[in-house]
Amino acid sequence: MSILKEIVEHKKKEVAKDKSLYPITLLEQSIHFDAPCVSLSEYILRPDKVGIIAEFKRKSPSKGAINLYASPEEVSIGYMQAGASAISVLTDKNYFGGSKEDLKTVRKYNFCPILRKEFIIDEYQILEAKSIGADAILLIASILTDDEIKKFTSLAKSLGLEILFEVHDEEEIGKFIPEIDLIGVNNRNLKTFKTDFNYSLDIFNKLPTDAVKISESGINDPKVVSQLKTAGYDGFLIGEYFMAGGHPEEKCKQFIDAIKNN
Repeated sequence: MSILKEIVEHKKKEVAKDKSLYPITLLEQSIHFDAPCVSLSEYILRPDKVGIIAEFKRKSPSKGAINLYASPEEVSIGYMQAGASAISVLTDKNYFGGSKEDLKTVRKYNFCPILRKEFIIDEYQILEAKSIGADAILLIASILTDDEIKKFTSLAKSLGLEILFEVHDEEEIGKFIPEIDLIGVNNRNLKTFKTDFNYSLDIFNKLPTDAVKISESGINDPKVVSQLKTAGYDGFLIGEYFMAGGHPEEKCKQFIDAIKNN
């Protein structure tokens, strides 16, 4: 079984448990549930920003521990002060060391768009994302059917959430629907977990023209961002590179300053 399939199988059990503990009627009572969302796509395209989605990430299946004890408050505030366009928060606990509490904390201290980075396989998780303060959700093409993508997109949009639709090959691009706001090319193969940013360059011309375009994973050089920008990408999701150091927010600032000065 691939690590991706393993994660999905574990996620099904996790969601079933959460449904029994926290029914939808409870989620709807959250102070965030009726609050307006901040547009991820608009922030990515802001001319005073460089399109960085800075990620809060404690560990990963491929790298193991990255920064287990980082403070979501300190790091997220630092990311925004550094000039990030948005913040991505891993909420998967078992494989990435994240939590819904991490996202709630980031929401408490920031007004920027927050992406819930999660393996969404059930409508419940979308309602949950809204209840914990997310502005956007990730939908991974490889783990969802066409019908699920349509259903999940419709629900997310009804809640005001935007969608980052993640693909890794041309076949998955065919699952994209016009209602989706952003399309992300994952440079990390979720079956092998190897990364290569050149994949974003190779596949760019196949992407839908109207969607905001994001390159994800394996980006650790400001010159690469400049190259991807020239190709036509609007945003860049970076987590591991920032989080691997003792002060992720400082690495983020140095990275963004280098892009601006390039």
